[in-house]
Parts: sequence; C-alpha cells; structure tokens
Amino acid sequence: MGWLAWIIFGLIAGFVAKLIMPGKDPGGFIITILIGIAGAFVGGFIGNVVLGFGVTGFNFSSMLVAIGGSVLLLFLYRLMKKK
Repeated sequence: MGWLAWIIFGLIAGFVAKLIMPGKDPGGFIITILIGIAGAFVGGFIGNVVLGFGVTGFNFSSMLVAIGGSVLLLFLYRLMKKK
C-alpha cells in the first residue's frame, strides 16, 4: 500500500481505537492519528508473526489487525503518560 493509503488506514484504525477506548488523551486528534498509523504497522507485524497474516490491503481482516495494534499502542501510550 502507498503512503497515502497507510495514512487513511491509520486514521480509520485510530478513530475506531479511540471509540473502543474512550477518554481524554494528551495530544488530541493528531496523536490519535499517529497512533493509528503506527498501530497499523505494529498490528501488521504482530499479525504476520503470530497469525501468519498482517495488513495486506483495504479488507476486513487487515482492518481488524490494524485496530488491534492501534488499541495496543493507545493503551501503552496512556500508561506512559500517567507516570
């Protein structure tokens, strides 16, 4: 996927992760987008290593993997910002 596709995919994944884990986060909307993009990469890597598939394009399984990575990164981000 191209860079623009990753940004759009990360935006969607970050938005859904924010819906799953609502709350006030330091950094606001931009940080949520960046976490979504990074989460898509992390989710794709973990999905590829553990499940044998990662983010392969705009499809349902890729979106689930990207959202899972985004939720994980959002959780870790909140843990780091609390301290």
